[in-house]
Amino acid sequence: MDANIIKFKSLLDKVILTFCSISLVLLVITVTWQVFSRYVLNDPSSFTDELARYLMIWFGLLGASYLFGKNGHLAITLFIHSINKKFQKISYILIHLTSLSFVFLAMIKGGMQLMGRTTMQYSPALQIPMSYVYFILPLAGSLMGVYILINIANLLTTPSNERG
Repeated sequence: MDANIIKFKSLLDKVILTFCSISLVLLVITVTWQVFSRYVLNDPSSFTDELARYLMIWFGLLGASYLFGKNGHLAITLFIHSINKKFQKISYILIHLTSLSFVFLAMIKGGMQLMGRTTMQYSPALQIPMSYVYFILPLAGSLMGVYILINIANLLTTPSNERG
């Protein structure tokens, strides 16, 4: 695979992992504060539950995007390993193209439509437009799409005996 694509993928991995790390730390802080304010101060914080929920959504979808880059997503490989190596490559490409069509239709297109419908709707505690929260759908979908295209390029350029 091209060195520039490898550098780009490495940079993208680092950006996603950094964001996920920061959101995980924020998630722990907000949940800890929620528990402390509820049980020690006897005055639960109103925004931490909502913030933790939104952080978890963003963390989960960005983590799923990262897994696409590592080819670590859920897959049923029993069928693929039982067929000829030549057809394995074709099967993997078909699986990636199917995933890409789902990502485009459900996450990118559907996410953009959802964002459009919720621009004027605000979250109860944080008072931010819900479209900000739902922005993760087209963002994660785009990242997944980029990773899928990189995986397809890797399949097309790497000989079958080197992939394992």
